[in-house]
Amino acid sequence: MALELLERSPADVFSERVMQIVNDGALALMISIGHRTGLFDVMAAMPPASATGIAEAAHLSERYVREWLGAMVTGDIVRYDPPSNTYSLPAEHADSLTRAASPNNMAVTAQWLPLLGGVENAIVEAFVHGRGVPYSAYPRFHDVMAEESQQTVVAGLFDHILPLVPGIEARLEAGIEVLDVACGSGRAMIAMARQYPASRFTGIDFSAEAVSAGNADVARRRLPNVRFVQGDVAELDQAQAYDLVTAFDAIHDQARPAEVLARIRAALRPGGTLLMQDIAGHTRVEDNRDHPLGPFLYTISCLHCMSVSLAAGGPGLGAMWGREQALEMLAAAGFERVSVESLPHDPINYYYVADAQ
Repeated sequence: MALELLERSPADVFSERVMQIVNDGALALMISIGHRTGLFDVMAAMPPASATGIAEAAHLSERYVREWLGAMVTGDIVRYDPPSNTYSLPAEHADSLTRAASPNNMAVTAQWLPLLGGVENAIVEAFVHGRGVPYSAYPRFHDVMAEESQQTVVAGLFDHILPLVPGIEARLEAGIEVLDVACGSGRAMIAMARQYPASRFTGIDFSAEAVSAGNADVARRRLPNVRFVQGDVAELDQAQAYDLVTAFDAIHDQARPAEVLARIRAALRPGGTLLMQDIAGHTRVEDNRDHPLGPFLYTISCLHCMSVSLAAGGPGLGAMWGREQALEMLAAAGFERVSVESLPHDPINYYYVADAQ
């Protein structure tokens, strides 16, 4: 038997790897469902229970919950005890799968897989005609992006991200003008507006849906120092109007990224700063071979980031446009001094701090 194991062919080894990929892809779909239905949160808060008990606690159909549990058990995510016919979510698994675990809740990120799967037919057609797929084809995009933003931006905003800009916290406390580019539903700006009431915050996004959601949130919270407007950042015409411009995971999606960066540079006052979060990758594919999330990021890029830019007539930079190209484009936009920072808890992003002289 030992000799047989040693003589396994490369084809057999790869076949097993593909089988594991298929299983893991299926689990990603089920993890997304577990997040959206609240099953992980329910199970984390209860002792071992039957499928019926879990379904009742989550107010869901027992038959569907039982089948979902089958995937979770065979995927080694949920534990099953046959004698008692009960299921449990280990605490060490809950630490990566529940809302209480945020910003480490990977179930939020798993939602991208079914979301992008919904545009597979359109992407396959785009492989032939070469054009893009518009934002309107992506249901739930803004909902998922808002959750992702809460984890990747808002959760670390005050302790980790803003301190990357020297002296910015004191300036925000004193009162400055801040613009967030491609703000989405505005969670970062709302958090900053609450933290720094003396400063004024504006978010701009092309999506009427996202802007409406952001302004509704502002109204609920009764925040007088933040507003969201619909518009194309490539058409921004506000010379020296802002002390700080932020762009969180946004520039590579743009239809006219070079123009956006140039408009941002023009909108900054002397001594102002662009704080740009973008994917931690390199421009050359060979330099991304060891990236822990390389396949995921190229997939996100192909099925969304690149495609929405192409659909709007853009260059289709993609999520993996890379540090090297980002620095070239920032320099071309007039940013002479740029530092690139990374954070220990965030393997996905770089943070570009670009000063306006």
